[in-house]
Amino acid sequence: MNTHEELLTWATEKGVKLHGIQPKRMPGRGIGLIATRSLKPDEVILDVPTACLRSIDTVRPSIIRHLPKSITIHGLLAADLALDTSSKYAAWNAVCPTPEDFNTMPLVWPRDLQMLLPKAARTLLSNQEAKLKKDWAMVSAAFPQLDEDRYRYAWLLVNTRTFYYVTPKLKKRSTDDHMCLQPVADLFNHGDVGCNVAFDHHGFTIKTMREHAEGDELKICYGSHSGDFLLVEYGFVMDKNKWDEVLLDDVLLPKLDARQKDKLEEAGYLGKYVLDRETVCYRTQAAVRLLCCGFREWRRFIDGIDDGERSQPKVDRAVLGLLGDLKQDAEKSISEVEALTIEDQQQQEMLIRRWKHIKDLADANITWLRGNISP
Repeated sequence: MNTHEELLTWATEKGVKLHGIQPKRMPGRGIGLIATRSLKPDEVILDVPTACLRSIDTVRPSIIRHLPKSITIHGLLAADLALDTSSKYAAWNAVCPTPEDFNTMPLVWPRDLQMLLPKAARTLLSNQEAKLKKDWAMVSAAFPQLDEDRYRYAWLLVNTRTFYYVTPKLKKRSTDDHMCLQPVADLFNHGDVGCNVAFDHHGFTIKTMREHAEGDELKICYGSHSGDFLLVEYGFVMDKNKWDEVLLDDVLLPKLDARQKDKLEEAGYLGKYVLDRETVCYRTQAAVRLLCCGFREWRRFIDGIDDGERSQPKVDRAVLGLLGDLKQDAEKSISEVEALTIEDQQQQEMLIRRWKHIKDLADANITWLRGNISP
C-alpha cells in the first residue's frame, strides 16, 4: 500500500468521504486530485468532518499553556506540527511536501536572488519574514529544544496548506489568521477557477462548479491572487492566471516631483499603481493625469466633475511610456537573474518565469494601447 492509499484508508476511517476523486502524482506539481468518473456540476466530491481538522481546538494543551495568547494561529499550528512526535497523523504527514519541496519558496532563497524579486513580491516576502520571525521568537522562548529549521518547515506547511476557517473562538482574530488544516483537501492544486469550498459547524464540503471527464484534474482556487502572491506564499507561478497584475510604482513614482506627490497623497492616490491583464487601475489614471494635465483639470477628474475623455489620448501615450519602462525593467531583471550563480537552478528558473510573465503583461497592454490611442 503506497502513502496515498494509506492516507485514504486513515482518512475514511476518520469520516472523510471521497466521491469520484482520488489522489494522483502530477508531473512537476506534486500530488493532485483527479476524477475517477465523469462528474456533473454542483456534485459533492469531498466531505471532511470537523473532527478531522487540525485547528486551534486540536492543539495540545501542553503547547498552548506555554505560549503567549498573542501568538498567531499560524504560529500555534506550526508549533503543534513541529513538536509532534506521535504516530497519530503519520499517514497524513507522509504525503506532505518535504523540506526540499519548499526550495521554490522565496523565503529560503539566497539573498541576492530575493533582491531581484519584483517590488510587490519583495514587500510580501518582507511581511512573511516578519511574521515567521515573530512566531519563532515566541515558540523558541517556550521550547528552546526545538530546532529552528524544523519549525520553519512546519510553519511553511501551515502557510501553504491551510484553509480559511472561522469559529466563535477565532472571530476576534484578524481574518488572515482564520485557518485550519484538513486531510485530503490539502491535495487540491490551485486554479484561477476551481471547485467550490464551503464549511459550517459540520465540516468542509467541496463541490464541482462544472462538468469533469474521467481523468481530469480537479482544482480549487486559493484566491484571486497575482503571480507575485502565488510565488511568495505558495512557491509556484502560473503561465495563465486571469488574476495576475503587476505594481507600477517603480516606473511611475520617479516621474513625480515632490509637489505632485504631496497632491496625490492629500487626495489618497499616492502609490499602489497596478497594471492587470486588461488595463491600468484608476489610481494610475489619476497619477498620470497629474503629469499630463493642469492641476485644475486633474482636480476636476478626481472629483468626478470631468470624465477625462478629452485628456485620455495624452494619458494613454504617457501610460504607453510607463509600460515601455516596465518592459525594460523586466528584461534587465531577467538578465541579472540569469547572470547569478545559484546552487538550486529551479529557484533561478522560477524567478525568470515570473519576470517573463510581467514582460508579457506589459507587451499585451502596449499592443492594445497602440491600436486604440486616438490620433
